[in-house]
Amino acid sequence: MTETVRAGYRVRASELEGRNWLNTGGRQLNLEDLRGKIVLLDFWTFCCINCLHVLDELRPLEEKYSDVLVTVGVHSPKFEHEADPVALAAAVERYEIHHPVLDDPELLTWQAYTARAWPTLVVLDPEGYIVAHLSGEGHAAGLESLVAELMEEHEAKGTLHRGDGPYVPAEPSAGDLRFPGKVTALPGGTFLVADTGHHRLVELDADLAGVRRTIGDGVKGWQDGNADTARFNEPQGVALLPADVAEKAGYDVVVADTVNHRLRSVNLATGAVQTIAGNGVQRLLDAGNQTKAGAASAGSGESAGDSSPSDSSDLLGADPLNVSLSSPWDLVWSSKLQRLVIAMAGTHQIFGFDPVTGSVSVLAGTGLEGLLDGEASAAWFAQSSGLAEDGDGNLWVADSETSALRRLVLDGTGSVHVDTAVGTGLFDFGFRDGAAAEARLQHPLGVAVLPDGSVAIADTYNGAVRRYDPVTGTVSTLARGLSEPSDVLVDTGAAEPLLIVVESNRHQLVRLPIPKEAQSVDEGARQTQRPRTAVESGLMSLTVRFAAPKGQKLDDRWGDPTQLKISASPEELLVSGGGTATGLTRELVLSDTVTDGVLHITARAAACDGEPGGDIPDHAACHMYQQDWGIPVVLQAGGESELVLDLRGLD
Repeated sequence: MTETVRAGYRVRASELEGRNWLNTGGRQLNLEDLRGKIVLLDFWTFCCINCLHVLDELRPLEEKYSDVLVTVGVHSPKFEHEADPVALAAAVERYEIHHPVLDDPELLTWQAYTARAWPTLVVLDPEGYIVAHLSGEGHAAGLESLVAELMEEHEAKGTLHRGDGPYVPAEPSAGDLRFPGKVTALPGGTFLVADTGHHRLVELDADLAGVRRTIGDGVKGWQDGNADTARFNEPQGVALLPADVAEKAGYDVVVADTVNHRLRSVNLATGAVQTIAGNGVQRLLDAGNQTKAGAASAGSGESAGDSSPSDSSDLLGADPLNVSLSSPWDLVWSSKLQRLVIAMAGTHQIFGFDPVTGSVSVLAGTGLEGLLDGEASAAWFAQSSGLAEDGDGNLWVADSETSALRRLVLDGTGSVHVDTAVGTGLFDFGFRDGAAAEARLQHPLGVAVLPDGSVAIADTYNGAVRRYDPVTGTVSTLARGLSEPSDVLVDTGAAEPLLIVVESNRHQLVRLPIPKEAQSVDEGARQTQRPRTAVESGLMSLTVRFAAPKGQKLDDRWGDPTQLKISASPEELLVSGGGTATGLTRELVLSDTVTDGVLHITARAAACDGEPGGDIPDHAACHMYQQDWGIPVVLQAGGESELVLDLRGLD
């Protein structure tokens, strides 16, 4: 795809302000140091799956134009933990970021560049002017054509300076494991760990220290083969199949190969690795709210099939290798559904996979990001990252971006209902024990069901393991002082059950006792310290700006190809103007009795290759552009009565 994302204006770039710089060898950079280079500012936060997608999208661009392009990651944290400089340094190493990163905990540079969403990309030309401002994922092709255009223009002017940029790699850490993700128990008392940072699997001895064997050559990539040649890309979830299912499927373990957007199988006897689901193309959402591959036609994307008689989920096609997935993060075998359940973090959904038939299905979630309970087909999740099955066959979910513990209740008749045990929304978090309605977590990534039926939670950004008791409806703390625990697993091999914790940022697994009583913690409830937009109650005009890139035109063959979906938290904030409708403008009416809240806005537009005014050629490539915003607002006299957002940079 060839596209231009250049804005039709020139604005002088603001200075880059923050607490510190990483990946510069201790040098504190400013805009003058970058003059002569094309600069790409990537506003990100390390909890955000969309931001992680963009990091991978940008890698080929950075490599191709390494002598003229400097990417600067501006880390603007959402969660309190992400403002910790030690945690940020670990994230920069974990995600193998090979460009300078500005630590912006006070959101100074975020505000200076009017960022409203994670991720946001801003391009500066070699003279220090803003030439593009983009939100969301999927802009790599447009950025490449823009960089080529700027190179030609500024080489002719003599304002382009070639040569190395300011990136200086940091000293690596870790040992046998590097930022491990998830763990599962194997027959014989050993444990299989997703050695995420080394892009492989490691089988550990029962002592959690000795390495029995490795699976994967440790090089980032995608390759099937034997244990010595197979390649993964940041694997996370690992799940052992029941013996009878494994015999029919021909393999024992399924791996969520997260950055490859695939499911992989492992035969424990031979070490052989095979791809069993996913085509490697990241899954997106189309304007009809069905999921589809990013490379598929906007006019003919996949649509949901008939309901499955066993779980009422939507089937996604007969060939699992032609299905697009998006950052599968965790896996658990459901004894009630007789299939694997997948936390599909990239689309905020829960998927199902049958290892015997190969069928892939959507089990729960619309794909919209947020916290909404109800029937599975209408529920909202937010980057679900951990799964566990309880004794009743229900599924517990660590819903990381809402700092929530969710549950899928399976009634055995095919009906799936979603409810929330702990957590209130996208911007609420904290560290508080007590009644579940008042308790707070901070970006949990893992869950396990304890012997008494209560739920252990890897409360990742609080550095703790928490416990939710569904009988009393209370939350307590089992352990503190951990370094980004990413998973928990009950170890029944000892005389008394112990809890295994994957301590990701210390590159190790540890065992903890399961105490009869937990300590009580109340450090308060918090909200994301993101600036609120002051708005006035009453009529508000909303406009989302979008222009089809050069060489594309809006795909209006079946009507208006744009769509807005709008809601609010609390619901009372929005008197009228909510819901889903075509078009990118909307008149909203905001309540005069609500003081603050969050506007949830999803914008979509479809465009196909073809010149404006002409017909779209047969078999033209079509593209879906989408962005979700959660905009915190405070209602006050004299506030804004107009809200303008950019779905992408304007030509």
